[in-house]
Amino acid sequence: MSVWLPSAPCTPRACIESTGSVTAIPRAVLRFVAVLVVVAVGAALTPIGGRVPARAVRWWCRTIVRTAGIRLRITGTTTPTGGLLLVANHISWLDIPLMAAVRPARMLAKAEIRNWPVAGTLTAGSGALFIDRDRLRALPETVASIAGALRAGGAVAVFPEGSTWCGRAQGHFRRAVFQAALDAGVPVQPIGLHYLTDGGTASTAPAFVGSDSLLTSVWRVVSTRGLVAEVEVGEAIAPGSHPDRRSLAYAAQAGAWGQARHSDHCTSVAPAPVKIRRTARRRPVSVASMRIIRHTGTATARATSSPAADA
Repeated sequence: MSVWLPSAPCTPRACIESTGSVTAIPRAVLRFVAVLVVVAVGAALTPIGGRVPARAVRWWCRTIVRTAGIRLRITGTTTPTGGLLLVANHISWLDIPLMAAVRPARMLAKAEIRNWPVAGTLTAGSGALFIDRDRLRALPETVASIAGALRAGGAVAVFPEGSTWCGRAQGHFRRAVFQAALDAGVPVQPIGLHYLTDGGTASTAPAFVGSDSLLTSVWRVVSTRGLVAEVEVGEAIAPGSHPDRRSLAYAAQAGAWGQARHSDHCTSVAPAPVKIRRTARRRPVSVASMRIIRHTGTATARATSSPAADA
C-alpha cells in the first residue's frame, strides 16, 4: 500500500455509538431484505448501455434510503444543469444514494471495486470512473477523465476526503479532483451529509469505517430506530471564482462542513495544533472553517506542491 493513500483514524470500536433505540428483530430483518430487493430490482431494470432518466434514479435512491428505515431531509439550493462536480464529506455507504438523490452523477470509485463480485459489475455498468489509488502516476489520467466527463455536460460525484469518517471528525478535501473542475470550467457543488437520531442528536450508527464489513454496517443501520439522513446542498461555487485547486478545495470543504452538526473531536483522535500562515489574499477564517483546519492536523499545514499532497 502506498504511503500517500488517504486514511481515517476512525474505527467501529472507538467511534460508533448506539445513540438510538434498537428496532424489533423481525422489522430489522424485513428492512434488510427489502434493501437488497430494491437494489437488485433497480440493477436488473437498468438498461445495458442505456441511460436511466434522472427522475427514476432519484426515486430509486430515495427508496433505498427509506427502505432502510431512514427519514430523508434534503435542504438548500437546487443543483445547476450541465457539467457539475459534486463533492461531499464521506461517512457511510448510504452517502452514494444520498448524493444521487440530489442529482444523479457518475461516481468516482476506487479501482479495486471493479473486481468485487456483483458490485463491481454494477458499479462499472453505472458509468463510474475509477481511480487506482496504488498508482500515483495514474492520477493525472484520472483527473483528465473526470474533466472530460464534465466538459461533456455530465455530473461527477466525488468524496474528496478519500476515506470514510465517523461523522464527529472529518478529513481535509484533497485537491486533485478540483483540478478537473478548473480544467473543464464547471461549477462545484458542496454537499454536507449528516446522520441524526429523531431527537436531533448526531448518530454514528450509519458510519462505515475501519474494519467494519458492509453487511455489519447495513444490519446496524436497519436495526437502529429513528435514524434521519440530512443532506444540505450548499451554494454552487462558480467557475473562475477561485484561481487554483487549493483555494477551490478549501472553499468546497467549508461549504460542505459549514453547518455540519458534529462534535469538536473524535474519540480516537486528539486534535493537533495547526500553524496558519497569513497572507494578504487570505480571507478571515470562520469558526466552522477553523474546526475543519483543526481536525485535518499538521499534514494540511505542511501541504506542498508534490503529487502526494495534491492527491
